[in-house]
Amino acid sequence: MAIKLLLIATVVAVASAQVVYPGYSGYPGVLPAYHPPGAYPPVAPVAPVAPVAKVDPYHDPNPSYSFAYDVNDVTTGDSKNQQETRQGDVVTGSYSLTEPDGSRRTVEYTADPVNGFNAVVHKTPVGAPIAPVGAPVAPVAPKVVAPVPALPGYPYAPRYVAPAPYAPYAPYAPPYYG
Repeated sequence: MAIKLLLIATVVAVASAQVVYPGYSGYPGVLPAYHPPGAYPPVAPVAPVAPVAKVDPYHDPNPSYSFAYDVNDVTTGDSKNQQETRQGDVVTGSYSLTEPDGSRRTVEYTADPVNGFNAVVHKTPVGAPIAPVGAPVAPVAPKVVAPVPALPGYPYAPRYVAPAPYAPYAPYAPPYYG
């Protein structure tokens, strides 16, 4: 039975197959012209083309910059600064900040293609620890909401009903089949 089914499927597939000719335009009854072998001139080999290098108009062969900033906020106790300079591929700089324990951390760093990134950290005691700013916030009592009156034409007042509290935990005991 399986062989008969396979034979029928093969016959249907062959009967529904279409022959596609090279250059077939898709229009019924239009076939490409026949060209015997050798009718076309031989194709000459093409020399490989070297890739064209893309030029970035924004590339700076010798980049250089210098910046610095300083922050001293008396309200929050935030105190930090940074300065950095770059000449070509060499970057040098430092930054410092006041830590919560009152000490001052200073980091001096350099970076270049030969030695990579190198940093030296110094920690010096400065003063008392930084105290938090502002008074502690008192807890707020929950807001009590009055029930909403019924709307005209609507017999029930929309309101929120709090769910019932859960029953205390009772340990599970398997049933006893005496």
